[in-house]
This record gives sequence, C-alpha cells and structure tokens, in this order.
Amino acid sequence: MTEPHRARGSRISPARPTMDDVAAVAGVSRGTVSRFLNGGHNVSRSAREAVERAIRKTGYVVNQHARSLVTQRAGSVAFILSEPQDRLFEDPNFNNLLRGCTQVLADHDITLLLTVAATDADRVRIGRWVTAGHVDGALLISNHLGSPLLGDLKERGLPVVVCGRPLGHERDVSYAAADDRDGARQMVEYLRSRGHRRIGIVTGPLDTSGGVDRLDGYRDVLGAADPALVVSGDYTQASGEAATAKLLDQAPDLDAIFVCSDLMAAGAVAALHRAGRRVPQDVAVGGFDDSKVATTTTPSLTTIRQPWMRLSAEMVRLLLARVDGEDPAAVLLPTELVVRDSA
Repeated sequence: MTEPHRARGSRISPARPTMDDVAAVAGVSRGTVSRFLNGGHNVSRSAREAVERAIRKTGYVVNQHARSLVTQRAGSVAFILSEPQDRLFEDPNFNNLLRGCTQVLADHDITLLLTVAATDADRVRIGRWVTAGHVDGALLISNHLGSPLLGDLKERGLPVVVCGRPLGHERDVSYAAADDRDGARQMVEYLRSRGHRRIGIVTGPLDTSGGVDRLDGYRDVLGAADPALVVSGDYTQASGEAATAKLLDQAPDLDAIFVCSDLMAAGAVAALHRAGRRVPQDVAVGGFDDSKVATTTTPSLTTIRQPWMRLSAEMVRLLLARVDGEDPAAVLLPTELVVRDSA
C-alpha cells in the first residue's frame, strides 16, 4: 500500500507522553503517578520527587478534563472582588493579592479566575456561576457587612476564604487577615511619640473589618477621641482628599492624621498642600498598607506594612484545606511600622 501523500516539510507529531511514560521514567507504578497528580496523598517524598523529574523530562501535560472526571474537581478557583471594577486598577492592594494568589495556586497547578462583583445583580450572577461546578472554591476580597454574597456561597456549600475578618461570620468562615487593630495602634503610638497631640483619623468604610479594626486601634491609644477628629473614607484617593479637607474644617488645630490606607493618605497629602499645610512640619501623615503609593507620594509615607505575599499564601492554604473537607480556620498576621518622611 502506498504511503499517503503529505505536503513537503510536514511532520507527523510524536505521540503525546502518557501517565505510563511518566511511571516508566520515574521507576514507580502508574497508580503512584495518578495519586501524585490527584493531590499527592500517600506518595512518599522520594516518589514525589521522581515523578516531578519524570514529568519535566517527558513533557507530560495533565489532561484536565480527564482529571476532573475522576476527581470531581474543576482545577480552578474564583478570585471575587466585591468592589467596582475601576478599583481593581486604582488600588494596588488588590493587584498585590491577585498576583500573590495566582503564583501560589500555580504551584498547585490550579487556575485563578478573576471576577468582579460590583452590584447586587453581579453578586447574584457570580454566586450562581461559581456554585455550578466551574470552580472548587472562592477567595472573597473586600467583603462588606450586609452583602448577601458570602452567606449565599456558604449556604450553597462552596468552600470560601475571606481576605480580612468576615464581619458576622468569624466562627463559620475561614479567613486570613493582617492585624489591622494592632497596626493602627503602632501608627498612633508612633505619632504620639513624635509629640503630636491632636491626631485625626480618616477611616476606611465602617462596613468592612479593616475600617472597624483600624478605628478601634486608634481608639485603643487615644480613647474616645473628639468626634471632630474622625472622618470616614472609602479607600480611594479622592475620598482621602475630601475627608482631610473636612478634618481641617472641623479641627483646624490638628497636628497629625492617621489615614487608613496609603491611597487615601496620598489624597490627604494633596489636600494639606492645597490648604498651605506642610507635611510633616505642620501636619504629620501616617498611612496603612505599604503599597507602591507609599514610595511615590511626596513626601514618602510613613505607613504600616501588610505582609501581602504571606497573606496570599495563607488564603490559598486555607482554601485548599476547605476544599479537602477541613473545618473553617483563621490566620492573623502581624503588621510592621515603616518610617519614611511624612511623619
């Protein structure tokens, strides 16, 4: 029989490496390779390392569809940002978390799917989609008290981990958080140590744990402060400007401001400059986050550093534990004062 005609220069692709090929190169059974690919349970360290080397050598690629049929898992996780879409691009904190979670999940061969739940309609649609088997669990970012999304996901049985303390769900939902309250205490104690006595605060939204806990940390140091020294923002730069202008109107003798995010603190510095107040000579400014904003603002911001990579890693670890059926757990990570030029 004549060989079928092929166009000049064409090639027949080599056979795609199989699980049997990986087992042969690794010197282990096919079952060991299968267990490794499906979570690594009951696989010794030496066998795991042998399989990893064999996968690299053979170029084996997991058939995700076939794996899903066997494991009943999607191999993906949703990253749900419960904020308007433009906040994803304005606020560097969200990008820090997105990048960190993506990197950690990639080590587990799990894909991260980004979705933005800005409105009630978005939350209903996204809740329906993520609980329909498309993902194995969800990382919920910027949860607000009273939002039905977290309760809906929990009620439908989807494993969820919240970034920050989930107000009202602390005992039944896994979460990872920076110690916002202690970070606020560190900042206010530092401002007092520098001789400041009329210290205002621009809080975050008080329907979020960050907003509540940072205000509580401020009050831990100063007690029930003059109400004129407390104004709320929403973590945007514009809200920081507006809140600082209001503070100056209500308490013109203030000599320092603790602003509960770096982005709002950049707005506060702009408002102070516009009002003819020098930073830090007339009014010291302290931020929170240690995002890239802290080093690009003039003057650079004294701030509280959040451990973004550790926070991302703990969120992923807690979520994978929930996917495996473990009980809810929580992790609280320490923060650190970083002194720069603004205070």
